[in-house]
Amino acid sequence: MRRMVSLQNEKVKLWKKLKIRKWRDREQKYLLEGPHLVQEAIFSAKEQINTILIDEAFHLPADWPLESIEVFQVTHKIFTELSQTETPQGIIAVCDMSQSAVTLRPGRYLLVDGVQDPGNLGTLIRTADAFGLDAIYLGDGCVDGYNAKTLRSAQGSHFHLPVIHKNLFSLADEMKEQDIPLYGSSLQGDELHKVKVNGSYYGLVVGNEGNGASPELLAQMDQQVKIPMAGHAESLNVAVASGILLYWLESGGLA
Repeated sequence: MRRMVSLQNEKVKLWKKLKIRKWRDREQKYLLEGPHLVQEAIFSAKEQINTILIDEAFHLPADWPLESIEVFQVTHKIFTELSQTETPQGIIAVCDMSQSAVTLRPGRYLLVDGVQDPGNLGTLIRTADAFGLDAIYLGDGCVDGYNAKTLRSAQGSHFHLPVIHKNLFSLADEMKEQDIPLYGSSLQGDELHKVKVNGSYYGLVVGNEGNGASPELLAQMDQQVKIPMAGHAESLNVAVASGILLYWLESGGLA
């Protein structure tokens, strides 16, 4: 383990820049903070870990396989500069963004259009993981999938399924070519009990917290659907609604 004490170190300067999206995109790296998330990365996607940074008071677990990972102990001042939480937890991993190629095939997919809240996006990724989906696609205008709050909300699900930024209009065309039914969440859609779900494959489109999915994208759907509500709330949180819709699709359209 090497020790680092200077804020002016070039590596420290680069790591600090990774707190900003444009630098994450440029370097194709991001910061993953906290023992739980770093442990998940080590045991699920070790090949994505570039470097591990620990605060001088943090003790690495003895059973973590770190032989091939560069580890730096940094001063508390450096660690505080790099941390993105109110209460730093003593460990940060510098990770490479996943470069795994995904070939579209008949499967089960969540398509996210313009979701802005990183906590919502993280919950959507975690929900897609919980249902065992093949991938989650983030359209133009979505918050960054490697935002620190997104990573915390996803709780390591980034390492269990592909999270892919892609234009959803072209993706919808590709899915139609493969006869994958497309369902869009919309307040103008048909209530779930009126919709018949065909087959084991689907693409589900959910949209922006305030405006929903774009009308142009919804126009490409095979069916627009909505969750019937007996109360007075105008709509549900996008992550909550997605969980209900995915359960409905997974159970064969029973509602």
